Amino acid sequence: MSPINVAVVDDQPLVASAFETLLADESDIRVMPGGRSGRDAVQLCRSQPVDILLLDIRMPGMDGVAATREITRSGSRPRVIVLTTFNVDSYVVEAVAAGASGFLLKDCEPAELLAAIRAVHAGKAVIAPTATTHLFDAYRRGRAPREAPPAAESRSSEAHRSLAQLSPRELDVLGLIATGRTNGEIAGQLGIAETTVKTHVRSLLGKLSCRDRVALVVLAHAVGLVR
Repeated sequence: MSPINVAVVDDQPLVASAFETLLADESDIRVMPGGRSGRDAVQLCRSQPVDILLLDIRMPGMDGVAATREITRSGSRPRVIVLTTFNVDSYVVEAVAAGASGFLLKDCEPAELLAAIRAVHAGKAVIAPTATTHLFDAYRRGRAPREAPPAAESRSSEAHRSLAQLSPRELDVLGLIATGRTNGEIAGQLGIAETTVKTHVRSLLGKLSCRDRVALVVLAHAVGLVR
């Protein structure tokens, strides 16, 4: 199989270098040229065959949110994983709404980062478990995004209308997804087969017009399903 082309964009050279050193030791990952700003990220994605972009969310000039939005508008490649500090805030919500396939904390374990890269490359979405709680707490405190992207507003409104189409079981599954549960955990809690959970997830993605599991989490919280 071809290696996964990964690029790191972070305005802190030491942080970027640490990630690149870790990635360089993996036989199935090829480290691509990185950058120091959101504008660098947009340019390198236009010129290099990047599969996964590890993108810092806070950078001078064009930040990670704006860069994610511009990159994902141009097509399905690369997939973006947002990197952020422990204090997760509404910037992360905006990045996901802009099209990021997931977000990780910068102090995550190396194995967690590598697993996330491989999962996102396989078409899955990744949310750092410890980040989810902080993200939800921010919403409970009423901290709205600094500027809600039109796409996010549209999806939220559509989700409100689409909730009426969901079955009681689908609502149960959506609520558990929104709290960070895996398919196996949902199956155990609801007493159903994991294959049934997967069927419900596919149905939710279609009915709510969500591209991935991360979008389901954001919308579930935005419409107040999770308290």
